Amino acid sequence: MKITFLGTGTSQGVPVIACDCEVCRSLDFRDKRLRVSIHIETEGKSFVIDTGPDFRQQMLRERVKSLDAVIFTHEHKDHTAGLDDVRAYNFKQQKDMPIYARKQVLEQIQQEFAYAFAETKYPGIPQINLNEIQNEPFVVEGVEFLPIEVMHHQLAVFGFRIGDFCYITDVNFISELEGEKTKGAKVIVLGALQKSPHLSHYTLDEAVEVLKKLAPERAYLTHISHRMGLHKEIDEELPDFIKLAYDGLVLEM
Repeated sequence: MKITFLGTGTSQGVPVIACDCEVCRSLDFRDKRLRVSIHIETEGKSFVIDTGPDFRQQMLRERVKSLDAVIFTHEHKDHTAGLDDVRAYNFKQQKDMPIYARKQVLEQIQQEFAYAFAETKYPGIPQINLNEIQNEPFVVEGVEFLPIEVMHHQLAVFGFRIGDFCYITDVNFISELEGEKTKGAKVIVLGALQKSPHLSHYTLDEAVEVLKKLAPERAYLTHISHRMGLHKEIDEELPDFIKLAYDGLVLEM
């Protein structure tokens, strides 16, 4: 399995105009973060989890030539806004793009991209095939995905386990029952927004404590806000088995 971090950042707390802080001035490429998403290649198949606003740029950067399906964690705009750009894969592969998400996410997508589901479709719009998932294993192109239901304040969000790899982004609570689904995983990716407390995301310290309890061989932090600080400095503070992820990081499993 090959995992590529398409993006490790978030819109939360990110200055966009005339900021002159140390993160914005940093020359370390690891401090330049697009919205959070990953690409997974396994068993000859190609999947993306979440299509944020930077989806097109990310896929071009990583030269992802084929895409078999998109899986969504939840319905927030920073995880769905780039879905329109699956149209390039529709054209290249000459087939609809299957997307997998829970019911409320599919309903939100149908509202946001209503033109893609209109009875009379304009030529060239994205062709999308909706597939509802629940909190139970599902199979896409022969690959099993195990949902891990976590809480993002009051919103239920799915993380996913694929083989020995777990991916959990927007989260501030994982129940004992759902945490058991990560048992034995070699790699866990977990969201950690910033150092200071936040209503709906783990802080750096909270994420570290959770990962110590889950005890994977390796762990990576993602969904990192501008307020976290410099990659190099934060990375040096972490336990040996935990690292900050960065855009373009590739894991081979």
